[in-house]
Parts: sequence; structure tokens; C-alpha cells
Amino acid sequence: MIELPSQARVVIIGGGVIGCSVAYHLAKLGWRDVVLLERKQLTCGTTWHAAGLIAQLRATANMTKLAKYTQELYGTLEAETGLATGFKRVGSISVALTDERYEELQRGASMARAFGVEVETISVTEAKRRHPLLNIDGVVGAIYLPKDGQGDPGNIALALAKGARQNGATIIEGVKVTGVSTAGGRVTGVTTERGPLKADVVVNCAGMWGREVGRMAGVPLPLQACEHFYVVTEASPDIPRSLPVLRVPDECAYYKEDAGKILLGAFELGAKPWRVDGIPDDFCFDQIPEDFDHFAPILERATHRMPMLEKVGIHTFFNGPESFTHDVRYLLGEAPALANFYVACGFNSIGIQSAGGAGKALAEWIDGGAPPFDLWDVDVRRTFPYQATKSFITSRVKETLGLLYADHYPYRQYATARNVRHTPFYHQLKARGACFGETAGWERANWFVPEADFARGVAPAYEYSWKRQNWFAHSAAEHQAVRTAVGLIDMSAFGKFRVEGRDAEAVLQRLCANDVAVEPGKIVYTQWLNARGGIEADLTVTRLSETSFIIVTSAATTTRDFAWLTRHLPDDANCMAFDVTSGEACLAVMGPNARVMLQGLTTADLSNAAFAFGTAKSIELGMAIVRAHRVTYVGELGWELYMPTEFATHVFDTILAAGAAHGLRLAGMHAMDSLRMEKAYRHFGHDIGDEDHVLEAGLGFAVKVDKPKGRFGAFLGREAVLAKKQAGLEKRLVQFQLKDAGPLLYHNEAIVKNGSIVGYLTSGAYGHHLGAAIGLGYVPCRAGAAADETLAARYEIEVAGVRVPAIASLKPLYDPTSARIRA
Repeated sequence: MIELPSQARVVIIGGGVIGCSVAYHLAKLGWRDVVLLERKQLTCGTTWHAAGLIAQLRATANMTKLAKYTQELYGTLEAETGLATGFKRVGSISVALTDERYEELQRGASMARAFGVEVETISVTEAKRRHPLLNIDGVVGAIYLPKDGQGDPGNIALALAKGARQNGATIIEGVKVTGVSTAGGRVTGVTTERGPLKADVVVNCAGMWGREVGRMAGVPLPLQACEHFYVVTEASPDIPRSLPVLRVPDECAYYKEDAGKILLGAFELGAKPWRVDGIPDDFCFDQIPEDFDHFAPILERATHRMPMLEKVGIHTFFNGPESFTHDVRYLLGEAPALANFYVACGFNSIGIQSAGGAGKALAEWIDGGAPPFDLWDVDVRRTFPYQATKSFITSRVKETLGLLYADHYPYRQYATARNVRHTPFYHQLKARGACFGETAGWERANWFVPEADFARGVAPAYEYSWKRQNWFAHSAAEHQAVRTAVGLIDMSAFGKFRVEGRDAEAVLQRLCANDVAVEPGKIVYTQWLNARGGIEADLTVTRLSETSFIIVTSAATTTRDFAWLTRHLPDDANCMAFDVTSGEACLAVMGPNARVMLQGLTTADLSNAAFAFGTAKSIELGMAIVRAHRVTYVGELGWELYMPTEFATHVFDTILAAGAAHGLRLAGMHAMDSLRMEKAYRHFGHDIGDEDHVLEAGLGFAVKVDKPKGRFGAFLGREAVLAKKQAGLEKRLVQFQLKDAGPLLYHNEAIVKNGSIVGYLTSGAYGHHLGAAIGLGYVPCRAGAAADETLAARYEIEVAGVRVPAIASLKPLYDPTSARIRA
């Protein structure tokens, strides 16, 4: 028996493939005092029964980069460790049974080309030639990825474990962690059945036990085990060897050949959560009882799609647990409220193909103290505590398992675990035809059924498509109302933080790239930067008094941004931060008629001379006092009105009553997005993130390198900004408008410059005022080259395999001088 040490630099909880990968990569980085604790035996949870599919293409460029690295790693582990991983590149074929699915596959192929992944759009007959067991009845199209592969999950994990040991890590099996020790907001170690173990860093790689381990540390994690089914046939000489992996997402099925057998697995709708009250303590290489009735519809469709299944017997009917998260993306990174407690769990049945890259990324994060590149797609800071409640996560995972193979339509909304968080205006908006979407749990009005249609019973519900969806014309009308008259938008879900104390200014001067040493009543648009000059947050700071500020940021980044703020409060600062998101409601009144409409409701002077852009004041509005911020995210004259929640109903009714005479229209989040796209306003998580340099994002106007150094030093990222100014930009964020009014842009479409793919769109929406789809995306440039050189090229955007000519601009295509917002 290996003796349990009393102290380690890092303790990794869990000996599945991800725990072994984190140990391996930390050891490769030179960390010698690494201890991995496994409650039973390595791989005994979910790793041992994984299907072992190893694909390259993921939903974002960085997730794809990690998946490609995973393949490269698995291809070399055998030579390094002497353990065979079974990795082989057999390719994969995905087939579509509907035109909508085929467009999704074609758009995915365009995205793959933008991400540097080899891909072919192939004919139906070619799909049959490459996979002769496929029945092509009803198949309308297919794509082929030649470098996709498969491997032996258990041996991959054991090879990683051996590699970790070879580089100095200690792996101890049969040790159950019973608690996580903390002090002063930091993790200090773990307790086990064999005693305590002090540690500087603890990593939760506990798989389907991850939520339980998170609770030990006071870190809520939204994941839950679900039953996952597959069958394995008997071997047959009629089954060709080394067939490509076959995916038929319209039938929820995947097929893998291995040793002359076919493994048929499924990601079905209406999944079955498993052991919601806790996993049995003795679980080890166990199976779940069969549920043939649940799997029968999958098998019935599969025998039609692959008739060979009727000729060979079923050798194994397998049902085993896999952990799934609330949004089908795994959880990675440092917990926002507990320093040095890291998470890598909830891999949604893609743990084998993710573990190599995820383990490397997390090891580099631990080693460097920050994400090595943009990992927001899987960052644990995107989660909220309520999502880890049993009621929420049990309801949600019934849906998310099936979403792996469901149609990935743009704007698709979750159907389960909804109506949890409501803004104060929810019922008023619902009564007026709002169709709600969910962001960070908030029910937000995305679009509205027109009043006359709603009155005659038209339901505010999505009808999904890759083409113009049923709400397209409604959102267009909302968009045009903001451009030509006035719109009313509920922005209550946006994050709001108060920063208070005599050192508040000095603290924010350290955090903000812009200068916030302004007079009370001034609004400052700014970024928070990291040491690389990358953007950690994109927000506004409004000074309320000498010692008080309010920060407004996006709903989705509230947890992330508040964690960044509180982590950077100096111990000796007389300053405190509070999340007051739920304490204030907000209505945005935007459009050329905003001033004249609001002027009739207040005693305050709203003229340009008296109430300039970029300022805030408390004003009367009806019988309420509101704080009015003259700022915009839609590119029009307007105010954001902040009020205590108890006044929300009155303020809404007052504005709505006055609005009819001025063309007021309720507008939703989809209209806000299309409006901001026309003005080329950036969106955090899409257009900007922690690996996008603030200057290359075109936000240098909001960076003040010459502002005075405050009590806590120069602003974070200043040296990186100066270095980039010296070296020159390597890419620029460019706005594109398609020359054809027909195609739609969403994001990740390939940017084609002079015939070659050079990047991809970070976001896209239809520009209803400009009359065509609009996109934003980074284009590489020569260091130090003039901006005109970037524009002196022929641009196209590849949409579902078709290259569409586009206009490129470095200035906003709508109101480039911002005259309208300053009117």
C-alpha cells in the first residue's frame, strides 16, 4: 500500500481519464509534488465503459484546438509509456436525413475549414461507398472528417497515469476523499478515510461525483449522472474492419466498428437521470440494469439504417452512467469563490476526446495562474449556484443529453428548468406577447408577437430553422422602431456591482484600462485587462459620488466579473464590492424619439446641453425617482433607467402610456443584438475575450496608458498595451456586410480574403436597417501595417459551403461618427 503523504503541492481527486490527464500534464510542467487520489480503482467510474470516439471538430476554435491536441497526444502515448491506447484514425461520416440537418452539416463543414480541420462534403453514394453497411434510404447529404478516430478509453487513462508516474506524480488508489479544507477563501487540503492531506491546490476531477466533491468545498457545480446506453453486436466476417465512425444525429445514433463488431450508441431525447440522491458508495466498474423499452426505439431505427444489425446477434446490452451538465459543456477552471480549487468534470460523454486537451489547458492554468487562452466556453465561472440544485439539474439533464445530437439551430432555447429567475417586468412583458429566452437563468424577452397577432391567439413560440425563423419579421420591426422612433428594452438582467469606500477610485483605476478618476455623474466605458492585454471584462463604470461607483456588465458574465473584481481587491484597501444585480430594475429607452417622449414624464432637463452623452443623473419619472444613464448598446439616442425593483411596475406603465404618441415599441434581445451588430459594438464571449488584445479588438480609444498611476499601481495590462503599440497589431476586428441580402450569418462562418480562408466570424446577425447580414471577425495583418492594407482586399464569407461577397469596414457601417447617439 502506498503511504498517504501529509502534504502535497496539488491533490487531484478522481482517477478517471481527466484526472490522469491533469496529473500527466502537471508532471510534464515540472510539478513533482502531485498526488492523485482515487476512491476505488483508476477508470472505475465512467471512463472504463466510454465508447472511445475521438473527434476533432468542436463548437469553437479553441475547443477544436484542444480536441486536435488530444488526438496528437493519444497517438504518441504508446511510444512514451509502452501502453497501447488503441488510437487509430478511421475518419467519421455524419449523414443528414432532412434539409435543415444538411444545412447544419454544411455550415459545420465551413466552420471546420475555418478552424483548420480537414473536411469533405460528400455525396450520398460516396457515403455508402465509404461505409457499405449504411442504408442510404432518406439520406440527403453527408460530410466526412478523415482525421477523426477512436481509441481504448481505459488504456488511454492508464497510459496517462503511467506517464504521470514516470514524471514524478504519485497515484494512490483506494483512498476516498471525505472533505475539502478551506481557510480565508482559499483551499488548504483534503480529508480522507486515511487522514488529512494538506495541499496548495485541489483539483476536482471526480466525474459523476463532482457535484458531491464541490459541495464539500462549498462550490456548487451543475452536473448529474444520466443513464447512457449502447449495444455491441457479435463479431461477424461480414462487418468490414476499420470502418469510419458513422453518426446519424436525426436518429440520435452513432456506430463504431471495433474488432469486427458494431457498437451502437445513442443520445436520445428524454434521458434518464441516475441516482439523483447520491451514487452508491461501493460503485466500481458497475453497470445499471438494462432498460430495453427505453432503448428499443433507437434500436428499431438502427436496424433500418444498418440492416446488418438484424443478421448478427447482440453480444452486450450496456447501460452505464455518464455525467452531464446544464448546458452540455464541461466545467473547467478555478472556482470563482474559492481560490486554488480547480474543476475538471461534467464531460457530457465526450470525456475521452476532451481529456487530453482539457488536462493540458487546466495544468497550464494552474501553473500560470490564469487560463492559457480563451476557455470561456467551458469556464466554471459561467455557472450560477441555483443551477446545482437537485431540482434544476435533474430536470435539465433530461434534455441536455439529447441535445448532443439534436438539431443545433441558432437561437435554440432550453425547454426544461425554466421560469426560475424573472425580472420585475416579466409579467407585463408576457401579457404583451413576449417570447422569452434564458440567459444566466433570467427569463428575458427575446422578441414580441405583434399586438394584433397576439390578440387573435398567435403564440409567442419559436419555430426553429437555419433560414428566417418565424420571429424574423417581428424582430425586424422592433429593430426599425429603435432606428426611426423609440423602443423599450428590459435590461434588468445585466449584472450590477457597487464598489464603495475611500479607496474605490484607486482600486478601479488599477482594474480599468480607461480613466475612471472622473467627476460624479460621469459614465466610463472600459475593459478589465489581463497581463497579456487580453480582455477579461467589458463594462461601464459610473461614478455616483466621491466614494461610490456602480459597474454594469452583461448577465452571462456576472459571476466571472464579480470574481475578477473581488480577487483584485487589495487587502489593505478601504473598499468593498457588492453584487446588486437583483436590487435594481432597468429599462432602456432608445431611439430618436426617446428624448421628446421622456421629457414629458420628468421635470429634469433632458436636452443635450443639460444631459450630455456619457453622464448619469437621478431624475423624476412619473411618481418615481430613477437613475438615468445616457449611454447606449444599440447606437441611438437614449437612456438606461435604473430603479429600485418596487418602482418597476409603475415606471413601465408610465412609459408605455406615454409612448403611443411617439411610436414606442417593445423590443427584445434579438433586436438589441442586431442593432449592436450594425454599430459594430463588441460582445464579450464572442467578439472579445481574454486572449483578444484590446488594441486588436479596436478598443484602443477606451485605453488610457498615460493616466496617473494610482495608489495600487498602473492598470493591469498596461505593459502589454505598450508592447503591442510598439510591435504593431497582428490582427484587426473587421465588420462585414454581405452584398447579397438573402443569406444569414450567426457566427463561425469562414472569412475568405482574396480566395483563402483567413479567419472566422465571431458573431453575426441580420442588419435590418442596412439591409443584409452583418458579421464581425478578426483578420490577420502584417505587424505595423496600415489599416487600409487590411481593407484593400476582396472579401467573402462562406455560408454553408457557398462563398458570398462582402463589404469590409473598420468603422461602424451604421452611423460611423456616432452623431446619432450624441444628438
